[in-house]
Amino acid sequence: MARAHESADDLLLSETYRLPVFEKAVSLLNLPPGSFGLEVGCGIGSVTLLLARTVGPRGRVIGLDRDGDLLDLARERAEEAGLGGRASFEQGDMTALAWSEDAFDWLISVDCAGYAPSAEPRTLVKELARVLKPGGLMALMAWSSQMLLPGHPALEARLNATPAGMAPFSAGRPPEDHFSRALGWLEGAGLRNCRAATLAGQIQAPLDPGEKAALAALLAMRWPGAEKELESSEADLFRKLTDPTSPECLLHQPDYLAFFTYTLFQGRKPEEA
Repeated sequence: MARAHESADDLLLSETYRLPVFEKAVSLLNLPPGSFGLEVGCGIGSVTLLLARTVGPRGRVIGLDRDGDLLDLARERAEEAGLGGRASFEQGDMTALAWSEDAFDWLISVDCAGYAPSAEPRTLVKELARVLKPGGLMALMAWSSQMLLPGHPALEARLNATPAGMAPFSAGRPPEDHFSRALGWLEGAGLRNCRAATLAGQIQAPLDPGEKAALAALLAMRWPGAEKELESSEADLFRKLTDPTSPECLLHQPDYLAFFTYTLFQGRKPEEA
């Protein structure tokens, strides 16, 4: 779902629809109050702030990302939310974490670890597991499906089959690298009690102006640059359906209904013998 250079504006707008799904996921993790965790690929801190609220005033969360500009915004948001004492942010590389072994009670990554194309997932997950304490929880979550163009299943299927639609997975990569195979990554890293849950988010008309802007951002994030892969008639239809100035734009339909899913994978590092 996420592309390499998403704008902070798109991420902020898309929170309208994605945050409720993130809240469901965090509640499923049952993170202990007062615990210490790491979020890998925190971006603008959307999930980091949820985590900081969840662990309470005695807990602490570190958000890690490679993009310094996004981290600056995340820090501002944490201060504005009164969570600066619980949430801190560091710039770094998820493939070579700066922390020692057994540093964190839990670790979570949303739309990043195992999903970003820049790192081989099975090796990456082993590095993430290294910094977990015995008994510590790892959770990986990413966008897994959607139906955002109601009434146009052929066009949506065509968009999903483009390189942009399949990204970050790409042709030629081993099937084992696809995010839906993450249970195997966790088990391969020695984690136990591995399981998955798929959570749905829904978008339903009527949409107010803010919701329309959020949906437009979500559509742009899902298929960036896909038009160049389409036939001219398909590209024309896609523009009509997603351009807010078009009378055929889906944003304005009184019966618009769509959904998307995120899949959450989790497992625990074995306790010491």
